[in-house]
Amino acid sequence: MTNKHSYLTTALLMGVLLTGCGGNKEEEKTEEASVSATGAVDAMKAIADQAEEMQKNGPVETVDFRALKELLPADADGLTRKEATGEKNKAMGFGVSTATGKYGNDDNSETIEIALVDGAGSAMMMGLAAWSMIEVDKETADGYEKTTTIGGNKAFEKYDNSSKSGEVAVLVNKRYIVTAKGRGVGIDKIKAALEDVDMNKLAELK
Repeated sequence: MTNKHSYLTTALLMGVLLTGCGGNKEEEKTEEASVSATGAVDAMKAIADQAEEMQKNGPVETVDFRALKELLPADADGLTRKEATGEKNKAMGFGVSTATGKYGNDDNSETIEIALVDGAGSAMMMGLAAWSMIEVDKETADGYEKTTTIGGNKAFEKYDNSSKSGEVAVLVNKRYIVTAKGRGVGIDKIKAALEDVDMNKLAELK
């Protein structure tokens, strides 16, 4: 499915982040590994609870991807939209709807991709947004990763200064994941592009 692998990769990267954080000193590694393990356990428990709740209530139908496409902005902080795609996939009673917009300048030296995903609050969806159930705050010489809040919604952002690339993801209404990924642009432009998505309208979709 569109962008499925990119979101799974994000989830896997978060898993690496949870288990692979560490400093230069061995004692720091041990302490951080302990904290990370606790966060991983908490996240896994939250996902398990979500799965149990889903089993009780039964699967929820995802929205039509066309409704998500309508929320893709015409431009991303001044970058022209060059492509807009969407699709809906379903397996074992659970579905995922995705809409993706690709934006760029004339020579594509600056690009941003905005994705809106509806997993109907399934456990799988919460697994892809594992960062919403933990706290991350990591900084290196090249960039940073951290959990935060945007418009009252839990969010995750990261940026690499050397490659001028990064992403910001937001969990809306415990159901939708909105992600803006940028290359050749600053983190402020990526955030501004994300703000072009009407989160309130997205939250109201059924």
